[in-house]
Amino acid sequence: MIIVAVANQKGGVGKTTTAINIATAMAATGWRTLLIDLDPQGNASTGMGVGPADRENSSYDLLLDQATLPECAQATEIPNLDLVPATQDLSGAEVELVAVEDRTARLGKALARAGGKPYDIAFIDCPPSLGLLTLNALCAADTLLVPLQCEFFALEGLSQLLQTVERVQQRFNPDLGIVGIALTMFDRRNRLTDQVADDVRDCLGGLVFESVITRNVRLSAHPFRRGGADRAGRLDRGAGRDPARHRPPARRRPLPACRRRAPLARGAEGAPARDSRPGPRARGPRGDGAGPDRESPA
Repeated sequence: MIIVAVANQKGGVGKTTTAINIATAMAATGWRTLLIDLDPQGNASTGMGVGPADRENSSYDLLLDQATLPECAQATEIPNLDLVPATQDLSGAEVELVAVEDRTARLGKALARAGGKPYDIAFIDCPPSLGLLTLNALCAADTLLVPLQCEFFALEGLSQLLQTVERVQQRFNPDLGIVGIALTMFDRRNRLTDQVADDVRDCLGGLVFESVITRNVRLSAHPFRRGGADRAGRLDRGAGRDPARHRPPARRRPLPACRRRAPLARGAEGAPARDSRPGPRARGPRGDGAGPDRESPA
């Protein structure tokens, strides 16, 4: 099983959105996919349509050996895609893991001894920090995917993350690699976006993906559609364009006969004919209804 950690200590860069949509796309191609929500906020679980009341066993139970992976994994509405949800109990896991032996390898051991349904690939949605939860994900992962927002402060978080990856490679997981850096929320109307993208490409070279994820409202609204951008469909540059789903606009239909304007009747000389129906009664100066052809009372 290939394990991919989606991590960045900077918050709001699109980690959860990236993890949900890539997991959905891999499941759509036939891969048996597992999505592990390791963020105490549980946004990935909500985005996959699993509410707080439906999360019986979570990644917290998996880390503390209170449940096995088959007991924690839940089937989603998307075929070939299972989810290990997260609860608020996960926020206290870092405190409980301080006194535990091999606290950085808990998740890796739980995935290694997992039985039951095999998976081809697993994605771990990490929290926006470099605590024990993210370290467990980095120690268990084969490779790392870094979503990077094209802003100045995101560059500082990227440098700190790369330093952490080097330390993890030296002490815990020497086989950890970086599959790539995905530029998210790319806005071509902003010149700062191009400057940040050029700086990242000059520094990291081939690690940065050529394709960028542009800022798209539908990508941020995918949790309401339950299942990611691929299932929501009809997305433009944010998640790729499917020619089969985009049809040319229909031709304009003619107005029905009841809504058509009737032509004006023409007289003998081509002028519009005067309407023979009586018009409104002309009112006198006092508003008493006396017209010009009616004598007013003496």
